[in-house]
Amino acid sequence: QVQLVESGGGLVQAGGSLRLSCAASGRTFSTNAMGWFRQAPGKEREFVAAINWRSGTTYNADSVKGRFTISRDNIKNTAYLQMNSLKPEDTAVYYCAARTSSYVSSRTYEYNYWGQGTQVTVSS
Repeated sequence: QVQLVESGGGLVQAGGSLRLSCAASGRTFSTNAMGWFRQAPGKEREFVAAINWRSGTTYNADSVKGRFTISRDNIKNTAYLQMNSLKPEDTAVYYCAARTSSYVSSRTYEYNYWGQGTQVTVSS
């Protein structure tokens, strides 16, 4: 099993920045890709960004390109999501997820492990 714990969420004004962290523990050697997803009230969970744990290859949703950056620290087993130029429509619960395949997927059902989520609220 792999445990994922997100942190770094909070309340920020539009145009501001936040950095989310996702610490992985347990059988982390079995995970080869990690992703960030978000879910706003009344909406489906949507893909934000993903990263291949070994190569560092990244994949971002069009809605966050140029504003959000995913990265990882292999030694700390931690993934990050740097969020800049935040907008009110970025308000959501943000989840990190991990999968055993190295393919950086945008599909929620292809991820094996999920964190509990962290709330991000952007005020206008």
